[in-house]
Amino acid sequence: MLIIGCDYHPSMQQIAYVDTETGEGGERRLMHRDGEAERFYRELKQRAIEVRVGMEATGYARWFERLLTELGFELWIGDPARIRARRVRKQKTDRKDAQLLLRLLLEGDGFPRIWVPSPENRDLRQLLWHRHRLVQMRTRNHEPTASRGHERRATTQAGTME
Repeated sequence: MLIIGCDYHPSMQQIAYVDTETGEGGERRLMHRDGEAERFYRELKQRAIEVRVGMEATGYARWFERLLTELGFELWIGDPARIRARRVRKQKTDRKDAQLLLRLLLEGDGFPRIWVPSPENRDLRQLLWHRHRLVQMRTRNHEPTASRGHERRATTQAGTME
């Protein structure tokens, strides 16, 4: 199995990896714009290599998550705060972040994994959120007249009580 610690950025990713069968490892910087990262992972799939990728949670990696799911690779997403707490030195570089993620993945239960919804679950959540927003818009259109009527009743009742 190939285990990869991935420090993900929107334009590139720095990876540190090790093959658990041979013990060979290395580091690479993969660019996203020219398709280098996608080619790298698709080549691993063609070579029928089992892969586990560990990275910090980020909101900019949806295409990457979908790619790894499509290729059948394991993706472990970690809690950034707990990963940061495990950093020995405060000096932060992309290489050291990738190495830290790899080390945590190799420790077994050392990687602070968080639950992430599946792509299907995310799509369903997006549809529900959209429907919720439509209902909010609809009720907002009806509320002004209803709330004005409520205000009138409240002032009338308050006026008669004095």
